[in-house]
Amino acid sequence: MQGRVNAAPDQPAAVYSFYPLLGKRCHMPLIDENNSTFDPAAFLAHAGLGRKIVEVKPKQAFFTQGDPANSVFYLQSGRAKLTVVSQSGKEATITLLSPGDFVGEESLAAVLGMRLATATAVSSCLALKIGRDEMIRVMHEEHAFLDFFMKFLLARSMRVQADLVDQLFNSSEKRLARILLLMAEFGKPGEPESLIPKISQEALAEMVGTTRSRVNFFMNRFRKLGFIEYNGRIFVHKSLLNVILHDQMPDDHTFKPGVPQVLPGRPKRRRIKQTVQNWTDAH
Repeated sequence: MQGRVNAAPDQPAAVYSFYPLLGKRCHMPLIDENNSTFDPAAFLAHAGLGRKIVEVKPKQAFFTQGDPANSVFYLQSGRAKLTVVSQSGKEATITLLSPGDFVGEESLAAVLGMRLATATAVSSCLALKIGRDEMIRVMHEEHAFLDFFMKFLLARSMRVQADLVDQLFNSSEKRLARILLLMAEFGKPGEPESLIPKISQEALAEMVGTTRSRVNFFMNRFRKLGFIEYNGRIFVHKSLLNVILHDQMPDDHTFKPGVPQVLPGRPKRRRIKQTVQNWTDAH
């Protein structure tokens, strides 16, 4: 079976693997009672029984909303997005996908249903397509893989919650900055990519939930302030984090009232007494 490495009799099983979800190489021996090691990274890197590697071109769909939910995809390389379409035909982007992400996990529900969203490649993608039955089998039989998958689901849940808070409480400018940082993978282990996949302002406007003209205005502002560079492709600087971490931009001179300061020295009791007397007379 792909993904299992037999150990030599006189030495423990150990394998060096690349974990795209963690973003780094790590040494992780996972030894079971049969003196063998199951490597989730090896399982997700190769085709085998119940799974195959597929290549998806830009703008091509992994699956479409309403299709039967009968498989899970593991993104090995490239970028993708998850979108939903309302009954009136309005489309909204609900999340961005990067290497190491699973998509289509709704197929693991107890009752086989339909796809709730559409997954589309933003750039050229390689993905492992895992059949529903094979995914359920490996989750039941291999605790190492189940642990790996549950960590992803927890991270996805936290990300969805952060997206909701961002949409409810942040301005469209901050939402755009956050999306650009996420696409550049700031905050993940290792160095960020900085140069994000080619994407149109219309697509960014859909993700932010605003108009293209507003996105164009903010992009020009970010470029003027040195947060980004773009000429076909967008290069994101770490300084863009300032938009997320601080309420004011470098050129934002909007007055914000501060806390009144009490100056040192003796108070003028006579003036205070007269003010109190005037208030008493008035009432």
